Amino acid sequence: MQTLAFLPPPSTPPRRFEFARDAFAFPNELLCEYVFPPDGGRPRMVAKEPRPDFALRCFPLLRAARQFLYHAEFRPHDPPLDRAEYARRVRAVFRRNPRVACPAGHQVVFPGYEGLRSFSLAWEALLKAECGGPWRSYVLRSHWRMVFPISRRHQARTADRLAQRLAEGRPPIVHVVRFPQLTINHALLLFGRTAGPGEQRFAAYDPNDAGQPAWLTFDEATRTFRLPANRYWPGGRLDVIEIYRNWWF
Repeated sequence: MQTLAFLPPPSTPPRRFEFARDAFAFPNELLCEYVFPPDGGRPRMVAKEPRPDFALRCFPLLRAARQFLYHAEFRPHDPPLDRAEYARRVRAVFRRNPRVACPAGHQVVFPGYEGLRSFSLAWEALLKAECGGPWRSYVLRSHWRMVFPISRRHQARTADRLAQRLAEGRPPIVHVVRFPQLTINHALLLFGRTAGPGEQRFAAYDPNDAGQPAWLTFDEATRTFRLPANRYWPGGRLDVIEIYRNWWF
């Protein structure tokens, strides 16, 4: 059996998350098609047939993406490995801490691929099998926070903290929610930020969309986050909680 390979200490700072390289090639699928009424009421949901086989995994998919960012190194010019060895290395990455990057020189090496997107395109079934079941989206200790009131002051502090995390090169994972309505109960990984007059815009990896980034906007006057309309959300205000940050989150 081959042993895990490790890289020598890098001479440059840890790499930043790049959507085209570091996002999964496949999405977290939706169980329903959403039909949004023009009056802004609750959407009508039509179950998909056949039922998707990889759904309700938004949280574990983003956790896995950041674990690969923090603990894996891809070497596209090295010869590829067989399925058994790739599976072993995937499991090694998933056993790592999702909150903190490993020390320099201790990344798990994946030869033959440019990044997670190309690797997941080739080994989709393997990664889906190892990523974990839907229960991982629901049994999270951080979910306790959404049941308590979330103030505008809290959201302003959250926006500042997210900007700081990005400046430090640590892409945050956030829980986006409307409670108690639960018209949205989802997760995003933030990897970029731009600031304009009165607002901050955060580039986000939405696990429901493997094709393009999303944009989460923070309005400084109202101290409110907003997400544009998409296939599962009519657009508008929501609350943001950073997760996978420490033991409680």
